[in-house]
Amino acid sequence: MSTTTPARPPSAAPDAGTARPPLRGRPWLTLVGVAFGLFLVGLDATVVSIVNPAIAADVGTTFAQLQWVTHSYLLGLAVTLILAGKLGDRYGHRTLYLAGLVLFTLASVAIGLSSTAAGLIGFRVVQGIAAGLLMPQTLAMLRATFPRERFGMAVGIWGGVSSIAIAVGPTLAGALEASFGWQSVFFVNVPVAAVGLVYGLCLLPRTSFPASGRFDVLGVLVLAVGLVATVFAIVQSETWGWGDARTLGLLTAGILVLVGFVALQARTEARTGDALLPMSLFRGTTVGTGGLMIAVNFFVLMGATFVLPMFFINLRGASGLDAGLMMLPMSAVSIVSAPIGALLVAKIGTRATGVLSLGLTAVALLILLDASATSAYGVLAVGFVVLAMGTGMTITAGAEAIVGSAPLRLAGVAGGFQSTCIQIGGALGTAVMSALVATNVHAGTGTLGLSETEREGLAQGTVPDHLDPASAALATDAYVSGVHAAFAVAAAVVVVVAVIAFVTLRRPRQES
Repeated sequence: MSTTTPARPPSAAPDAGTARPPLRGRPWLTLVGVAFGLFLVGLDATVVSIVNPAIAADVGTTFAQLQWVTHSYLLGLAVTLILAGKLGDRYGHRTLYLAGLVLFTLASVAIGLSSTAAGLIGFRVVQGIAAGLLMPQTLAMLRATFPRERFGMAVGIWGGVSSIAIAVGPTLAGALEASFGWQSVFFVNVPVAAVGLVYGLCLLPRTSFPASGRFDVLGVLVLAVGLVATVFAIVQSETWGWGDARTLGLLTAGILVLVGFVALQARTEARTGDALLPMSLFRGTTVGTGGLMIAVNFFVLMGATFVLPMFFINLRGASGLDAGLMMLPMSAVSIVSAPIGALLVAKIGTRATGVLSLGLTAVALLILLDASATSAYGVLAVGFVVLAMGTGMTITAGAEAIVGSAPLRLAGVAGGFQSTCIQIGGALGTAVMSALVATNVHAGTGTLGLSETEREGLAQGTVPDHLDPASAALATDAYVSGVHAAFAVAAAVVVVVAVIAFVTLRRPRQES
């Protein structure tokens, strides 16, 4: 590792008579510094779900365009992450982090000033690319500065910040939109990023792991093509349908390209050692299973965060602010759930913590099957609390399995791989869960004579006004059954991954 300001482990005391080490590169100050960017990335993944109706009314977007306002951010993120991790390892994590933070701020301002659907979608892609630049560097700098025995707690707090940002997004967006308009949801990023930029320039360490070999340009191109095709197919499945030839063809092509990428990386690593994503990172099952845990965790978290605001606003008649407040238990519990996961990882190991946290997530989804147009909020609040505990702890266990198990020289690449799992899992969660809702709506309202536009609205919880009471009740039941199907399928997927984690993760190890 090459650093201009090497961090001294907390356990290593300075020699007598020497000056205190500089503030730059101290572990806990580094954690505070990366939290600024981490919070913004998580926040902007969820805020749009609340302000989508206001954007549609103001800009005049179609339903398909509105979906892309949400998903173009994920597309930019997913395509950038692994490349950004590799660039950070080579040229400096701090440099890539700060560059991403500046670009993220500029894109946020441009989104708020946009008055067309094309502008919104385009600048959301840029915002996602910026988030992809900075995200892998956060874990890499923590891995480079924290001593091994304290890295788990650092990841726990890292996961807590990410969970809080994702969960608090709807509440903050509802409050800002009600007071200042939807544009303020993006303008609020500017002061946070400005403080983070000044802090980072002063206190973040200049860590890197320079390599002498050539850069894997072919690997970059193949990975980009595979990820674009795969994520685009997942996102467009909400419009085209999962059974459509375009969805299946593009998804198959993307998966085949990614399989080819894996084969290419194995050959490149064997010949030159300069692979973009070294396959040696995946020796054993720990890193791969950790990626699966992270992906399914954000499948649930992003899918539920996408479905629930529409459930509260459109079906139950809540305002955007009220909907955000109803989901507040998720953000409140997220403050402690990831650090609790870190403590459990230290005490009982990654495998036991991962299985426990995934089990809590499955239980929470089953509790949310009580959701209906008239169900008591108290039961749903319990589900939100349990869900926040499960997802927060899974973030910590998964990050420990991926980045904690990776060699230090591959910290950025491992962080990029983890973040890619987050984005693909999140994109799948919103696509699959919304598709399940739409499928049940179509199946349950075939006798009502609804137009395609009315069915699309009902898939978002809006019951057509012209229906008589009996027909309105049938339409409501169709939508609610779709929400239940989404939660039930998600719970089944979580249980399957919990079994895989139990079987494949290494046994708990004793930590000092």
